[in-house]
Amino acid sequence: MAAISWATLHLKTPTPSLHFRSLPKRHSISTPSLARIRASLIEPDGGKLVELMVNESEKASKLKAAEQLPKIRLSAVDLQWVHVLSEGWASPLRGFMRESEFLQTLHFSSLRLHDGSRVNMSVPIVLALDDAQKTRVGSSSAVALVDDGGDLVAILSDIEIYKHNKEERIARTWGTTAGGLPYAEKAISGAGNWLIGGDLEVVKPIKYNDGLDRFRLSPAQLRQEFERRDADAVFAFQLRNPVHNGHALLMTDTRRRLLDMGYKNPVLLLHPLGGYTKEDDVPLTWRMKQHEKVLEDGVLDPETTVVSIFPSPMHYAGPTEVQWHAKARINAGANFYIVGRDPAGMAHPVEKRDLYDADHGKKVLSMAPGLERLNILPFKVAAYDKTQSKMAFFDPSRAQDFVFISGTKMRSLAKNRESPPDGFMCPGGWQVLVEYYESLAPASNGRLPQPLAA
Repeated sequence: MAAISWATLHLKTPTPSLHFRSLPKRHSISTPSLARIRASLIEPDGGKLVELMVNESEKASKLKAAEQLPKIRLSAVDLQWVHVLSEGWASPLRGFMRESEFLQTLHFSSLRLHDGSRVNMSVPIVLALDDAQKTRVGSSSAVALVDDGGDLVAILSDIEIYKHNKEERIARTWGTTAGGLPYAEKAISGAGNWLIGGDLEVVKPIKYNDGLDRFRLSPAQLRQEFERRDADAVFAFQLRNPVHNGHALLMTDTRRRLLDMGYKNPVLLLHPLGGYTKEDDVPLTWRMKQHEKVLEDGVLDPETTVVSIFPSPMHYAGPTEVQWHAKARINAGANFYIVGRDPAGMAHPVEKRDLYDADHGKKVLSMAPGLERLNILPFKVAAYDKTQSKMAFFDPSRAQDFVFISGTKMRSLAKNRESPPDGFMCPGGWQVLVEYYESLAPASNGRLPQPLAA
């Protein structure tokens, strides 16, 4: 299997026009404005990308100093947040949140800077301690953060320890305290009753050694790549599911619209989520294998697409979390963000309904404090058009011609070794999904793949 390049290939089928919902003036892109078209990339939040890696010349002294510090062992999710912080995705945050930052995030979805301006911050980036760890820290002003093997990862200094009110955090982040919220159960409910914040100095870069580290480009590396390509606009698309032709439709037509606005070289940041995801999501390794097949089949233009992995854990917190996803892409250089139906949403963990209103994510993004500089690109829902045998934007005047294939439906088809209709996904990409689900249940039921009923 050929290695995935940073770029994808050319879409072979024509695409209908993308529809941009009417937005407040600060986000409207319906009318071209030459005054807004400039070659330089958007500035990071706070005006400077905050990278928290210790210089090579200082590592020895940091390692020695850490030997005398209380040690806090990081969970897998904690390590992902160290990764996020170290590379500047959460700029201008300089470490795990202290109480004032935590409260601003929970109650205002933003942080006030020294000059009085605000930057968006909608999900807490915090580190929990249990009672025994808090006692061990004692009066120390710094702690050493170590990985599962006991190796030093980072030092957290000028620390502040405060109460971890889990119920308030869960209620404010998800809008419910119902049991079964994946991230809450994974990283909050069983976590310690205290939070520790402070300034982070990362000594050991976070590497996963899964064959995908070459795709984990930092905001600084992404900005360098965009500049190398002479991008005058960057539009970001996040996904946590395999890529199908409906996604390609959205991305290619977005670029066409940006060209119509007057941009000369808009570049796509195709940015799959690479941190914690819930158990029924397709794992990152398999998603990237699937992406490889999609790229080989010629879905996007390699000259105008950069493929990278976003290291953040996933909350599934709907309109609250989608602000974090958008804000982080500002720090990577994106000034346009594509948002679709029910971004970061999920089914209610108890009741048979969606947890969030499907339209609230894009509406919140158009109004969110601290995201005024980001252009939000909402779109119509893409569905399979039976009359054209391809993915197209849904036309309510002929609703009977369309079949909606949700992520849940797609996973169900692959699990049952049933094939989607021609034109939904490239055959090679679909075969990867089938192989993934077969790897979970190796015993074949002997059934051959069947086409989806029209």
